[in-house]
Amino acid sequence: MTLDATVDWSVKQWELTASAQAVGPFVRAGFLKAWWSSFGTPDEPLEVVVDDTGLVPLWHTVDAIRFAGDPDLTDYHAPLGIDGSQLLVDFVLSRSRGTSYVFDSMPEEAASSIAAFFSYQGVDVEPQQHAVAMRLALPISFDEYLMSIGKKQRHEMRRKVRRFAEQLGDPILTEGDAFDDLELFFSFHRQAEGDKGTFMTETRADFFRELLKIDGARLDVLRDGSGEPVAASFGFVDADAYYLYNSAYDPAKADTSPGIVMLSMLIEQAIGHERRWFDFLKGDETYKYRLGAEERPLYQVSGIQ
Repeated sequence: MTLDATVDWSVKQWELTASAQAVGPFVRAGFLKAWWSSFGTPDEPLEVVVDDTGLVPLWHTVDAIRFAGDPDLTDYHAPLGIDGSQLLVDFVLSRSRGTSYVFDSMPEEAASSIAAFFSYQGVDVEPQQHAVAMRLALPISFDEYLMSIGKKQRHEMRRKVRRFAEQLGDPILTEGDAFDDLELFFSFHRQAEGDKGTFMTETRADFFRELLKIDGARLDVLRDGSGEPVAASFGFVDADAYYLYNSAYDPAKADTSPGIVMLSMLIEQAIGHERRWFDFLKGDETYKYRLGAEERPLYQVSGIQ
């Protein structure tokens, strides 16, 4: 059956296993409902295709059928359940000739599954890598992590944490308050220079307010020795990983490296909670490599029916 996306986000199939491992909240109802309520428009409708053992949320944009979730805000896509990939392919092939489809941001196993079902139907598609996520495989202790990143990076991290402590007191990482600290997070964003300073529009702020309500969402705040906030991170946790979705810091404290100090404490926290991965999500920024993360290729399957 096909559900109108505005009617029911609560069907049990939203909890089916994704066709790729460790993809966080991005394939689930809570995240996509928050995205849709903030950015959805009637002229680009959402459609949830579902049967007893599969579900795939689709977005009818002006130029193509896509996964629900803007790829600039949605780091992973993957069909749900053992029938999810087949549901997607069957849906695409039932459309009129000339219909374009673009399914992006898939880990290899999800992209391969979709390509295989297209092949079963006589359609030859080849997944193309178009992006990477960066993630860190977590060891059993923070000391082991520090050893893994090499002498130079280990020295740099310790030096920056020490400098922070000398100037601002020992750093403290706390879970943030749902209102006051979220507004602080927005303020840090808006004080930043360049694109980061213009990212946090009121629409995006509303999106983050909705995201903080979903299971596994958390806001962490880095405070100085007197308890004053210096930086904040927005992320998600599940049994597999901590997913770092966004972060910002007080630009007046930039010389104390609050971003790196906060990241080191977030990594230590994730290790303490026995997470398997610390996922920096999309983007191949240099600092991620320096902190020990490795590339996770993301693939796109596209074509014209």
